[in-house]
Amino acid sequence: MTAITPRIPPVTHGPASGEVVVGAAPSATLGPRPVRAAALERIPLSRIVSLELRKSFDTKSGFWLLASIGIASLLATIGVILFAAADERTFSTFTLATGFPMAIILPMIAILSVTSEWSQRTGLTTFTLVPHRGRVILAKGIAVILVAIASMLLAFAIGAAGNVVGSLIAGTDAIWDQSLAVLGAIVLGNTLVLLVGFMLGLLIRNSAGAMVAYFVFGFVAPPLLELLAFTQDWFRDAHPWVDPNVTQKLLFHGPLVGEQWSQLGLTSVVWLVVPLAIGLWTMLRSEVK
Repeated sequence: MTAITPRIPPVTHGPASGEVVVGAAPSATLGPRPVRAAALERIPLSRIVSLELRKSFDTKSGFWLLASIGIASLLATIGVILFAAADERTFSTFTLATGFPMAIILPMIAILSVTSEWSQRTGLTTFTLVPHRGRVILAKGIAVILVAIASMLLAFAIGAAGNVVGSLIAGTDAIWDQSLAVLGAIVLGNTLVLLVGFMLGLLIRNSAGAMVAYFVFGFVAPPLLELLAFTQDWFRDAHPWVDPNVTQKLLFHGPLVGEQWSQLGLTSVVWLVVPLAIGLWTMLRSEVK
């Protein structure tokens, strides 16, 4: 009887890790297989901006905060029609009346757009999906500026409608006493106020603390500095070079002239650009929890 010897398959090494593979055909070229790296597409900035805009409207608080701009502008316009004298119902009066509530609401929107990532604990998710924190902050800044411009256009439209209605009630012609340059200066003034809130939100990263800091900056410090300028001669000339609210308030009455632009530039660099850079630097290096 003849013994049957089983055939033993050839033994080779695996291509990737050198493991023994039984039954594999020997190959002349053994080595690691080339791994093709998956091309990672960078998220466009426009998509991040649209996402930040959507986040501003998603929550009830955000929706009603944005809706309050139109409601406050409408109430201010009705107040001018009911209580202002007939000769004072001009377009400039309506724009100033609608601009006052925006100076309070717009910075709140800017603050919450930044601090919500920490107060609602969504920062870890946001910065994981988009690991470049600077692009997220840039998208937030663009989003709040777009919201501010849309809000101001809405307020101007409501003021224009109030000017027409007020003239019809008084039986006089509507007075359009503001040019495009004046309206542009108002837009610039509101944008600077908005960026102050954005800067405080980025620097403090706490909703309550940033709001308190804004009210101190916008409503407590200016009267104290004005009192100091009124009582102290040495500070009177330096006041517009130190207090950013001086030139920002002048923007609501028209474009600046002469050295007022220099005063606005200096105070904006000291009180806006430098703190904004510090807040961005600390945010990029802080631990997100």
